[in-house]
Amino acid sequence: MTQLDRITQLDLAGHRLGEPQRAGALTMVPVTGPERAGIAAPRSGLKLSRVRGYGDVELHNAGDGVAIVPLHLGYIQDAAQNHALCRSALMPAGQRRRFRDACCVQASQGGYLQGRDQWFFVLPLELRARALELRGQEGYSKLWEDITRLNHRCGLPARGHLEQILSRKRPTLTQFRGRLEPVPGQVGALFFVGDRFAGLELAPDRRYFAEMWMALVCFAYGVAAWQAEPARQEAEPYPVSSPAEVRRALERDRDERRAEVGRWLAAVPEGGLEVQEEERYLDLRLSTVTGDHLAGQVVTERGRPIYASLFARRW
Repeated sequence: MTQLDRITQLDLAGHRLGEPQRAGALTMVPVTGPERAGIAAPRSGLKLSRVRGYGDVELHNAGDGVAIVPLHLGYIQDAAQNHALCRSALMPAGQRRRFRDACCVQASQGGYLQGRDQWFFVLPLELRARALELRGQEGYSKLWEDITRLNHRCGLPARGHLEQILSRKRPTLTQFRGRLEPVPGQVGALFFVGDRFAGLELAPDRRYFAEMWMALVCFAYGVAAWQAEPARQEAEPYPVSSPAEVRRALERDRDERRAEVGRWLAAVPEGGLEVQEEERYLDLRLSTVTGDHLAGQVVTERGRPIYASLFARRW
């Protein structure tokens, strides 16, 4: 946690890192710690009520408490224009709010959503730094060139359709959800792709994090991990002959993974971070964090972080 405090410059006292889990190129380290009750969960409390026009979406906080809109939240809609947000937001219970700086993530697809079923995602790591830079700027097609380049890197047709990855590659990406498992009391996670730090996600409570789990592990970080997947090799069997030797071998493996994560964190440069407050509600403060190697947004309450989505700026 000392290394993580250094990288993020957040006061993460009370939080703890769990045992690293690995699925191919993706490593997830659970974060447990204090919970902040009364925050509306993103799937059950926050709804996309309608798309008013290209790049102009309206959200509704249908929960009982204030909602923290997840950074880079996006929605896939049946036969309608798919959109993603460039920023987070604080929304009191019952509020409807328009985001005129949203971006279309499906070029040349017509139609608007009006009370239809939907599922949400978080923009892939490769698009997040650019999307954050575009917050506040209107223009529905502003992310199409970046999506086109990402599709080309993924060996897909070079066009501004993020749906080519999120929907058509969904069976591949959802494998990460099955191979990695949240632990009891988990409120956040560290993500690494290969040996590189990819991001820190911190939620107000375990319910919020559970509802974000698929969007984060499959889409926000799973796309980069899918591209970095190592060639499959047959695992070498442990040379053990008793249950006691199996336990010792497993413990050695855990020790090696913990040490590895420590080395990866130590390798993250300590660039100066700039913090810019964006909005506030009661004691909650939403701020944008920007540095040479890290970017994202955080929500603090009396100086303590209750939500964070910080990711590697260059990928």
